[in-house]
Amino acid sequence: MPLIPRRLRAALLATASATLVAATLPSPMPLGIGDSLFPTLGNPGYDVLSYDIGFTYHGNNRKPLDAVTTIDARTTEPLDRINLDFTRGTVRSVAVNGLRADFAVTGEDLVVEPLGTLPAGVPLRITVRHTSDPRGDQDSGGWLRTSDGLAMANQADAAHRVFPSNDHPSDKAYFTFRVTAPKDLTVVANGLPAGTVRHGASTTWTYRTEHPMATELAQVSIGHSTVRKRTGPHGLPVRDVVPAADAARLEPWLKKTPGQLEWMERQVGRYPFETYGLLVADTETGFELETQTLTLFERTLFTNKAYPQWYVDSLMVHELAHHWFGDSVSPQAWSDLWLSEGHASWYEARYAAEHAKKSLVNRMRDAYTQSDGWRAVGGPPARPSAPSPGQKISLFRPVVYDGSALVLYALRQEIGKSAFGRLERRWVRKHRDSTATTADFVRLASEIAGRDLTAFFDGWLYGEKTPPMPGHPDWHSTQPAGHR
Repeated sequence: MPLIPRRLRAALLATASATLVAATLPSPMPLGIGDSLFPTLGNPGYDVLSYDIGFTYHGNNRKPLDAVTTIDARTTEPLDRINLDFTRGTVRSVAVNGLRADFAVTGEDLVVEPLGTLPAGVPLRITVRHTSDPRGDQDSGGWLRTSDGLAMANQADAAHRVFPSNDHPSDKAYFTFRVTAPKDLTVVANGLPAGTVRHGASTTWTYRTEHPMATELAQVSIGHSTVRKRTGPHGLPVRDVVPAADAARLEPWLKKTPGQLEWMERQVGRYPFETYGLLVADTETGFELETQTLTLFERTLFTNKAYPQWYVDSLMVHELAHHWFGDSVSPQAWSDLWLSEGHASWYEARYAAEHAKKSLVNRMRDAYTQSDGWRAVGGPPARPSAPSPGQKISLFRPVVYDGSALVLYALRQEIGKSAFGRLERRWVRKHRDSTATTADFVRLASEIAGRDLTAFFDGWLYGEKTPPMPGHPDWHSTQPAGHR
């Protein structure tokens, strides 16, 4: 047998070793971080620091976009596999720290195999070249097709239908979007503009966030849009993105935003982000969505005269309030959703009471009457039942809206308005740009009240039955027939 040159022999040994390692690795499988409501969502082993996402839109909202997603992260444990959440797109290639990597798609995970095990605590750059497909069931989230382009609705678990990610609110990161579209279209995304470049018949628009963001709050709008600019409190840039044909018609609504910002700042402190505005999309969703710095609203909310003015105003404040509760302070787990939706519903109700004489007490009494029924159907506020199979949005049910605002009303009754106000301001200041849990809220409320409120919260957040309302012994709750 002839001798094998030393360099070739080393290469063959390395190849054989890599083959052996690959043979001993288990088959690719979806992973999750253990969220009780979305068990396969999120991925262990790394912390995402930033996303740089490039889309190329070819002018047809029923055709896939070409995309490149670059994820900068840091490993938190040794990894021989990297799981990303991703579906509804074709993966063309993956590189890890500049080296081409093998990959497999299983379930709704993209499983990447780097060359060798990555130790804990090292930088990690993952570059995925892929398509992003707007086709499919719009009710499941992800891209929304509008009359003239696209927008996003990624809550609760749909960002990975648009781009590869660690798709769980516990792993917030900074975002850069680079979107190329035909030059006659306008592109707007979360954060502030960072330049445009014209090349032939297309324009590339770049936006960057100045604060970390959960994947479910990502937003990109592509369409024949007008961007209306104005100034909010403290010189805050406010920009609204609306269908060009509706700009004048929508102006009476849009000009309300600075005043609503001022009202929210009086309640809980300074607005926590670099900009704010409304994205009014000509599409049917059945909901509005607090995408960070650029809230998604259906056009019909403002053009359908069946909706009373006070109702539309209060929904605008609901989504604005989310920028403190849900966006800046995000839920650590999806069972903490009550902290987001309960607070947004609370300030929605407060605004309606102050500006349209819609009684807060009456609304809370009505919620109390229905609370036992809501708990029977959807679980208590901080232990909600899992969403129905194939209907993830069913997690957003009355018990996490007015059923959770009712908890805040009970707390204010228990500790007093002054202490409650201090709690709200301290909460958003302490956990700004981060995530928080129900236990964190209970701990802070107890500290400010000067006494242990664990038993109080146990009943209100986890009880099958609604506890007695402090200050209102005459209030009663009922359950629907068939529930015990």
